[in-house]
Amino acid sequence: MSMLNATHLATVKSEVYDRRWERFFVRRPARIIAVRPCLNGLSMRSCEIVDISQGGAAFTVATTIGMPLHYYLNILGLAYRIGCAEVYRNDSRVGVKFINLIDPETLRRIVRADFMIGNTEALAATRSSRAPNPTWPSLQK
Repeated sequence: MSMLNATHLATVKSEVYDRRWERFFVRRPARIIAVRPCLNGLSMRSCEIVDISQGGAAFTVATTIGMPLHYYLNILGLAYRIGCAEVYRNDSRVGVKFINLIDPETLRRIVRADFMIGNTEALAATRSSRAPNPTWPSLQK
């Protein structure tokens, strides 16, 4: 009986409802550290974190060829190694979820360190993702 009253809107999926944590747009250099097959050492490659939250992150790499599905994310300048499981790959962009949530203080340090560097590109990306507000000062002069 309840299905008869349901509309097509009841099945609409939206990213707004799927997200659990607030995303912060940053451009932080990082390293991906993976264990080679047969525990034959470590492999490392550089990446740049595009956005991060308590539960996951997105980053860009030069190439995804040979990249495993599970690895550690090491943010340069901070002594943290975060275990990751890959969620998606789109060309050079990779999305991961963290094996364990990072605590809010660690996330604050990551975002604050990016803010202290003066990353205006990340600030512009954050502002462009929101609705325009005429009271915001313009970054471009």
